[in-house]
Amino acid sequence: MPEEKTTREMVYEISRDVKWMCKTLTEMKEQAGDHETRLRDLEGWRHTKIGEEQRVSRIGAGAGGLVGGVVAVMVRVIGGW
Repeated sequence: MPEEKTTREMVYEISRDVKWMCKTLTEMKEQAGDHETRLRDLEGWRHTKIGEEQRVSRIGAGAGGLVGGVVAVMVRVIGGW
């Protein structure tokens, strides 16, 4: 039969386990903060990228509209419709 632990040994073991749990929880909270920061950075980059794509699309649409207007005026003047 295994030797039973004394109260002092059990208290020491529990104290050691509690310290380990507190340390582990602290590390987990720090990692969660790091993950949160990285997630926010990625979301910001994504919004910036989407904004740039939309801006390029708007510029292309505006240029196409301008060119279309100029061509329409030229056809009207030259073609005499």
